[in-house]
Amino acid sequence: MSEHDFARRVVEDAAEVIAPEANLIPELDMGSFGASMLAVLNRALEHPDEVAGAGWRFWTTLGRIAQFTAYRSAGRDAAPPIPAGKDKRFADRTWEDNPAFAGLRQAYLAFKQFSEDMLDAGSGDPVSDAKARLMIGFLVDAVAPTNFLATNPAALKRAFETGGASVVAGAANFVDDLVHNDGRPSQVDRRPFQVGKNLAATPGKVVYKNDLMELIQYTPQTPEVRAIPMLMSPAWINKYYIMDLAPDRSFIEWAVQHGHTVFAISYRNPDESMRGVRLDDYLIEGPRTALDVICDITGSDKVNITGLCLGGALTAMLAAYLARTGDDRIGCITLLNTLLDYSEPGVLGVFTDERTVAQMEHHMEAKGFLEASDMRTSFDMLRANDLIFSYVATNWLMGQQPPAFDILAWNSDSTRLPAAMHSFYLRSLYLHNQLATGELELAGQQLSLKEIKNDTYVVSAENDHIVPWTASYKTAGLLGGHVRYLLSNGGHIAGIVNPPGPKAWHEVNQDSHASAEQWRAGAKVIKGSWWEDWAAWAGKRAGGMV
Repeated sequence: MSEHDFARRVVEDAAEVIAPEANLIPELDMGSFGASMLAVLNRALEHPDEVAGAGWRFWTTLGRIAQFTAYRSAGRDAAPPIPAGKDKRFADRTWEDNPAFAGLRQAYLAFKQFSEDMLDAGSGDPVSDAKARLMIGFLVDAVAPTNFLATNPAALKRAFETGGASVVAGAANFVDDLVHNDGRPSQVDRRPFQVGKNLAATPGKVVYKNDLMELIQYTPQTPEVRAIPMLMSPAWINKYYIMDLAPDRSFIEWAVQHGHTVFAISYRNPDESMRGVRLDDYLIEGPRTALDVICDITGSDKVNITGLCLGGALTAMLAAYLARTGDDRIGCITLLNTLLDYSEPGVLGVFTDERTVAQMEHHMEAKGFLEASDMRTSFDMLRANDLIFSYVATNWLMGQQPPAFDILAWNSDSTRLPAAMHSFYLRSLYLHNQLATGELELAGQQLSLKEIKNDTYVVSAENDHIVPWTASYKTAGLLGGHVRYLLSNGGHIAGIVNPPGPKAWHEVNQDSHASAEQWRAGAKVIKGSWWEDWAAWAGKRAGGMV
């Protein structure tokens, strides 16, 4: 067999391994994942030396694994050919103590390494490389031995302990998810949660409504309140109450209890009639209109704004818009896990190249909006082991019910996005980064972030995969006013739903630095939630008590 033929056989063998999961690709082809994966594999064929080397390492490693398994079966000590590392999927001691399972894990790790070698051999285009790496990684995770009853020791133990009842319960969960959850394992038990009871439960009332949003004013909980009111500007990718989650885990409740008069926007969930709603409309009919209402209700000539994620980006756009029009009603600004410079969008970059955006626009054209399920697919893929396959193991193999968790309950209560707004957002920001470069035009004004002179408090989260903290750090250099930057523990949501507690910490560095890495090298780790630091910072900028 020639070297090139051997390389082709290696690629064909890899394709056969992933074939059982091929039904996933059409659903994700909106992101060109299938085409990108094939492009990388075809490029790999152009480098037969590298492919042959990857194949040789794979088969050699399998031989060493067979020897390792034989030694362990004979009761002899043997070091595993591939370091196992820390992977919670293999936390059960059987993966260490049982030679057969230890060898199976090693074989899986060898295949995982082989797939990564193949991706390296076929690299050559950043866009297709990233898509293929995500897709191959997803499929490799899908065939992990922990996802199958016969090769999951924890599931086998539970089946034995329950006399097979767990297998029956798991099968029932699988059928229920097949019928009611698009064939995906359920992530949360929503039954214990009810909006207005134990979610979004901070007392308040709707004080204004238009075609795009409702404005909620929260009931004061202190004898006196700060003179300057605060507006909460949420993302409309999900529902607003992530900022008002469960009692004692609600940032809005925290702000109210610290003397702020708090208002919050709740956006309408788009339908076909909103296909033409633009980002301009969100700017004017959302926070801009909210400012008018808040100033009229409170009599204040200033309003502080706190924005989260896309709501934070809209807050910055509003501040730049008002600065350009001579409107100085915004006081201080808080930006939570917000991206303003999209030059390094992290893993979301694989969903926002030109081809993907064009396909998404075609997909949205029929309905006039982007379905929540489409966004769910994208976000779940980014953390498939946590958001998909961990539930395959617990729900389907072990027969357990999904957890009752407030963040997951909120996450499953998802929303849609208007076609015109979403297309403009992806093209203007993710594709062309117009906000950071000063080229973005909204509502007749060209926006410059440097014209924002307000004091600004910026929070990023260490493990945020939606807004990488290193990209969010660039905000400090984009704005024209004083910026206090903090890095919190947690991810995109848990980093924000981060009340005071023993697990909370944040990092601060009073000095500014050219890069995020330099900033962190000199940062000080402080025990406690950023909520406490923010309360002191925001309190100094909210006027006297009245």
